[in-house]
Amino acid sequence: MKKVIVGIGSALVDILAHETEAFLHRSGAIKGGMTLVDNAIIEDVLSGLKSSPSVVPGGSACNTMIGIARLGGASRFVGKRGAGPMGVFFETGLVENGVEPHLLHSFSRTGRVLSIITPDAQRSMLTYLGASSEIQPEEIADTHFEGAAVVHIEGYLLFNPTLMLQSLSLAKRSGARISLDLSSFTVVESNKALLDRIVDEFVDILIANEDEARAFTGHTDERRMIESLSSRAEIAVLKVGSRGSYISQQGKTHRVEPVGDGYAVDTTGAGDLWASGFLFGLVNGYSLEKCGKLASACGYEVCQVVGAGIPHDGWERIRKLLV
Repeated sequence: MKKVIVGIGSALVDILAHETEAFLHRSGAIKGGMTLVDNAIIEDVLSGLKSSPSVVPGGSACNTMIGIARLGGASRFVGKRGAGPMGVFFETGLVENGVEPHLLHSFSRTGRVLSIITPDAQRSMLTYLGASSEIQPEEIADTHFEGAAVVHIEGYLLFNPTLMLQSLSLAKRSGARISLDLSSFTVVESNKALLDRIVDEFVDILIANEDEARAFTGHTDERRMIESLSSRAEIAVLKVGSRGSYISQQGKTHRVEPVGDGYAVDTTGAGDLWASGFLFGLVNGYSLEKCGKLASACGYEVCQVVGAGIPHDGWERIRKLLV
């Protein structure tokens, strides 16, 4: 039985900085969203930081694959890294976390994301794609999808339509189910026409938070949003932050209660790690209710630390749910 989960996305290094709302406003980042910028802008914003930032391997699909591997699953990441220390740092991080790297290489700088974390724990991102944006459609091959039960694609790939379509076509040909995380409401707003097409043609599992779902469906009511998402994919997920989530399959919707008290240190990686728990459970035959409970636990634990890396004691608490 196939159990490998393959993630396709941007190979990025995360730079995590705690700053004020005023600093966020000056940076030009969209609160809670993602803005594509060139490297010079990130350098300029970095020069104004009041404290030293944390630096970790990142990228949405990468974070999800690391979470799956830490749960004991088989995961593989497909992306392009740059040359130099940051590229090595990224690849080493995958291997150390148990992820099978299928990395293409470039002489350009490795991409990076500056996540500005405000006192409300919200993260707002300035993203320089660097080498990750240089993947050519013809570099994606059938071999990347061998043994895949699920191929998980981050919505950020919508900014490269030919790459997105090539990845979806080969993933579908492999027989894997296709999971799409909408990633950011700014991504949805910028790529609505293409998104409509690929969801209807390729996507089996559609994952969105409430801001993304609002941008995609046009609805503001939670019930209407999950109904609309469910009409477009076999399995639909609506995450509503500290209020929990909804999972719908074939017209039946399950409410997943949140884990913990809703307190968050940093929301970086919350959606990515939620997807780790959910997809791990799905390929291992768990009920949707148990998939949701595991997903919520992963999302909660990552919000208790800075960055998308859950520490050892957090993983120990999560693994108790696997029994």
